Amino acid sequence: MAHLILASSSPRRKELLLQVGLSFETCSPDIDESVLENEQADHYVARLATEKAQAVLQLYPDSTVIAADTSLVFADQIIGKPESKQHAFEIWALLSGQKHEVLTGVCVANAQQLFSKVVRTQVEFQRLSAQDMEDYWATGEPIGKAGAYAIQGIAAQYIIAIKGSYSNVVGLPLHETIQLLDQIDQRS
Repeated sequence: MAHLILASSSPRRKELLLQVGLSFETCSPDIDESVLENEQADHYVARLATEKAQAVLQLYPDSTVIAADTSLVFADQIIGKPESKQHAFEIWALLSGQKHEVLTGVCVANAQQLFSKVVRTQVEFQRLSAQDMEDYWATGEPIGKAGAYAIQGIAAQYIIAIKGSYSNVVGLPLHETIQLLDQIDQRS
């Protein structure tokens, strides 16, 4: 396989790829991550993953690039990262006692080919009390996380169930990513 680059600065994505024994470098592309008017969440994450991969390929055309974008979706709305404590509490009020989806667009590309996939995982939260929210905010963990939580961290205690890929909720669906890498490797 060609030189492998992860188009991300996410420590979680790095850890996941290291977990499956991949050797890679990282390059975090600077792209506009705005949601387009009337854009559906699955199209949004797929588009951003593809744009990230293409941006890195322009810099490293002889490489194979893995790119991803993860969003949390509740009631057909993309829920981003909390902008403040109040915003985090608003997000948790929506998620409390409910099921939501985590979508990740994954793109694996080289100069000749591009393969992508959107992976969905359903997550069910317990009902959160005001004290749960205060305690969780005080940990600092929700800052910078889509949906204001990290399933691999303290927030695990609030998760009743997941249906689908756990690593997808962390930020990169490993099974599907490896399948896409195998496709590139076999067809290159």
